[in-house]
Amino acid sequence: MPQCSVSMAGQSSSVTLECDCLAHRFGNAADNGSRQPRYPTDMTDAEWAVIRPLLPVPGWMRGRGGRPEAYCHRAILDAIRYMVDNGIKWRAMPADFPPWDRVYAFFRRWRDHGMVKEFHDRLRGRVRERLDRDAEPGAGVIDSQSVKADAVVGADSRGFDGGKLINGRKRHVVVDTLGLLLGVMVTAADTGDRAAAHVLLKQVADSHHRLALIWADGGYTGSLIEYCLARLALILAIVKRSDDMRGFVVLPKRWIVERFFAHLMRTRRLARDFERRTTSAEAMIYWSMTLLMTRRLARPHPQSA
Repeated sequence: MPQCSVSMAGQSSSVTLECDCLAHRFGNAADNGSRQPRYPTDMTDAEWAVIRPLLPVPGWMRGRGGRPEAYCHRAILDAIRYMVDNGIKWRAMPADFPPWDRVYAFFRRWRDHGMVKEFHDRLRGRVRERLDRDAEPGAGVIDSQSVKADAVVGADSRGFDGGKLINGRKRHVVVDTLGLLLGVMVTAADTGDRAAAHVLLKQVADSHHRLALIWADGGYTGSLIEYCLARLALILAIVKRSDDMRGFVVLPKRWIVERFFAHLMRTRRLARDFERRTTSAEAMIYWSMTLLMTRRLARPHPQSA
């Protein structure tokens, strides 16, 4: 049977135990060979211990049809993490992972049923609680990032951003004050920030009822401020760069979302947009953030003074 090392309370971390993922316990994953971690993106035992209780329950275990899964959940998650971080093609998946089409089927199922967002949001709540914050944020920052699109991106979902001189797509995001993602929407690059913000801020406000304040740059001025206050009960605070500033200046609150974009660009799959569907592009952003958050949660908790 496939084996993977799992650290258990009261036992040595060197003890090798049967994998405790749902596919091994209740599915058919035991019929396939084992895999030993070998890549920097592979989850450590500490990360897996954090992730396993937060994974959504598969539909086949809830009476929603489908066959029990035949591949280890931990191995499939490691495969997706490897693909997102290294920017490979699906068909170029290393042979020691489950077959690429099974990994893609898992990715597609989680994308289409919103499970990647559900998993991501659970991790975000844990990260906030570990830092002695409420699980639900009260403030956030909105901004957008234009990125070049690959040739596979169709003309119906790409455009030209005249300000940034980029032909591709635009990522509209809302992050909390820790730089953790609250909501994302991918559009053609010629979509205006205010037009996208009307949709994105409504989605974020519906999901996060404690949210009361959003910081933004000068591109979000105008009727959007009144819309947020009257329809969403949100205060949209504009952080502007003064006319007498010269060169690079760190602006209050806006640096938080810029740090978020910097993290995305370190994930090679997100260095440009390679996805045919905007929903896949959004899912890739959620997966990128799960790498960041699982690593944070697996770190030893700092001792209180």
